[in-house]
Formats: sequence, C-alpha cells, structure tokens
Amino acid sequence: MSSRRQTQVAELIARLAGEFLERESNHQSLITVTRADVSPDLKNATVYFSVLPEKFEQSALMFAKRVRTDFREHLKKKSQMKFLPLVDFELDLGEKHRQKIDELIRRI
Repeated sequence: MSSRRQTQVAELIARLAGEFLERESNHQSLITVTRADVSPDLKNATVYFSVLPEKFEQSALMFAKRVRTDFREHLKKKSQMKFLPLVDFELDLGEKHRQKIDELIRRI
C-alpha cells in the first residue's frame, strides 16, 4: 500500500513527465504517460507510457531513456521537492494488454 506522500509524488512526476515528453518529442508519435510508480523511500520512480502508432514504441523508449537527465532538470525546476528521485521510463505493457482484451471482447 502506498502512502499519501508516495501517491502525491507519483502524480506530480506523471504530470510533469507528460508535459516534458510532449514538449521534447519529435511529434512523429503520440506518447501518453499512463502512470508513475514511486518507491516507498521516494528515491526511485518509474514512469510508464504508451505510444501510438505502436511501430514507434522502441524509438520512443530509447528517446525517453536518453533524456532522463533533462527530465530530472525539468522536475527540479517545476517542483519544490527537496530530494529528486532517480527516474526511469518504461513502456506500459499493461495498457497494451488491456487494449487487446477489449478488442477480443468486442469480437465476441
């Protein structure tokens, strides 16, 4: 179970990551931040995102990992957090699986 502070930090990171990726991306694909998870000690965070069209997923993931340091600077400027977590980016496969399940249900 996550604490109130963990939830607040995760929501802030997700919102700022969405803004940052929208501003910095090349706009060949739509990158949507789906959620962020923060460790209980608030030292690590993982931002999950989905990409449309799917053929750009790997290039978007490489881009996000390449700009991690820049995102950390953005987080530093836009938040008032005393300690910044180390942030990693991952594709949200859960969202992809949910979409496939919805598609299968519609076919029935």
